Amino acid sequence: MYSIPGFQKNIALIGMPGSGKSTSGVLLAKHLGLGFVDTDLLIQERAGRLLQDIVDQEGYLALRAIEEQVLLDLDVEGCVISTGGSAVYSEPAMAHLRSNALVVFLQVPLEEVIRRIGDYSARGIARRPDQSLEELFEEREALYLRHADLVVEGDHAIVVDEICQRCLT
Repeated sequence: MYSIPGFQKNIALIGMPGSGKSTSGVLLAKHLGLGFVDTDLLIQERAGRLLQDIVDQEGYLALRAIEEQVLLDLDVEGCVISTGGSAVYSEPAMAHLRSNALVVFLQVPLEEVIRRIGDYSARGIARRPDQSLEELFEEREALYLRHADLVVEGDHAIVVDEICQRCLT
């Protein structure tokens, strides 16, 4: 098993869509022998539809509300948690995550986010209809930095090693 300074039971990954939370999260969980939870999948399961369908039918605030409730209801130990990109808009949800997880921000440059996600209009991203991806990136970057215990460059090849070297004993 692993040990994290300050003893947390989970590792929660935050960051922009396309930052590698799910891909890196699976690799990290496998490397550490932990479980893996993808909250985007939990949201879809709870809502019974895709993230983009929620945004299209009810708006981005509805997606954020469902995401907040999913995070508040999350009760796991020994897991790597891949959060949705908008998790950081909910102070209660982030406080809940931080109560038992090391929160790691996977920081990726905007150009790389654009390259990775391509057409973001069908990605299920919780953003204002008039908000560009660049504006969203700028808005969220400050929130990610505020909530993170650790910031790691979000390159899949280095995330696992970086997290293990910087915070696990």
